[in-house]
Amino acid sequence: MIVRPHYLALLKTYRDVPLVKILAGIRRCGKSTILEMLKEDLLENGVSADHIISMRYTSEDFDDGMTDKDMYNGIREKMTGSGRYYLLLDEVQEITGWEKAVNSLLENADTDIYVTGSNSRLMSGEISTYLTGRYISISVFTLSFAEYIEFKRPDGRTPKELLTEYIRMGGFPIVALGSFDENAAYQIVEGIYHSVITSDITRRHNITNFDLFNRVVKYIVENVGKTFSANAIVKFLKSEGRSLSVESVYNYLEWLEKAFVIYRCQRYDLQGKSVLKTQEKFYLADASLKYCRLGFHPESVAAMLENIVYFELRRKGYEVYIGKNETKEIDFVAVRRDERIYVQVCRNLPEESDREVANLLELKDHYPKYVVTLDELATGNINGVKIVHLAEFLLSVD
Repeated sequence: MIVRPHYLALLKTYRDVPLVKILAGIRRCGKSTILEMLKEDLLENGVSADHIISMRYTSEDFDDGMTDKDMYNGIREKMTGSGRYYLLLDEVQEITGWEKAVNSLLENADTDIYVTGSNSRLMSGEISTYLTGRYISISVFTLSFAEYIEFKRPDGRTPKELLTEYIRMGGFPIVALGSFDENAAYQIVEGIYHSVITSDITRRHNITNFDLFNRVVKYIVENVGKTFSANAIVKFLKSEGRSLSVESVYNYLEWLEKAFVIYRCQRYDLQGKSVLKTQEKFYLADASLKYCRLGFHPESVAAMLENIVYFELRRKGYEVYIGKNETKEIDFVAVRRDERIYVQVCRNLPEESDREVANLLELKDHYPKYVVTLDELATGNINGVKIVHLAEFLLSVD
């Protein structure tokens, strides 16, 4: 098992704090492994094995239907001694009413509780009802580039050589652990994609027109990194002779978000200092989700570089927005407490350098400004704007 120290450090921060720790992310992004890492760390730190209760709840195991009372009683039966118990509960969203069981365990027993989940049931309104102010949500993403390098160590390749593979293959741990060619990797990711679409969206929300839903998903995948609206999707479908309401498109987008397939990036007006509700962008949980559906094309790399940078900023704890500066756009405005950075992403310089740098130089504050590129020769500093290679940016500690 390869440790993912970022998540282990986060969980250590909240250890023994009376909050339910919820790890949420797309299927197969590594949540179960993180719980295994946590269990090993607890054992190494002197917690006895009989005070660590690991439970995995899958739909296959509970076809007859497990209630929240069954869940609660099943765990309490394992708590036979005194002292604190550490509960590691995997894929809890498969149990209807899991929040009630977890809340009761938090209130009525000496417990430290960690749960994982990968679909909309995990983020249901019931959390607000039963766990208000008593949980911390931790987003789990597919592998960062730094983690990808660790998974591939020691195969002798340089970080920049591995970056090319990372861009094409994505960061699902199951892919990174193997030595797959592109076709095999994309087949694996397509299997993950279909399990999410089937189990977490179409079946759960009783989508009957699967073909139309797939066409909406394809439109979103094709337009990663571009601003668009629900109306734009409706208009596009109409041009293909298909009919779908704006409300249905909003529902589809929401369900894809709640299954952690896509992530919404809102626009931020740098002049008015307000979040705008129109012309958002959506990014895919992993670049390979695009390639497994549409194939890999070199011309699609530019948009997916944005996708990679977006998630790196999210991993580093930033809230991320698209910046609107009058008529100009800044790819990312990333905010973390009282810190802020601006980031432009482009595949090649110097052809694009004038526009990318000029947009950043128009910002008159003193926050750090970056142009992130794949261009090997275009690093340096232009009037305070740092030009950095993508590999360097992804591996920076900050």
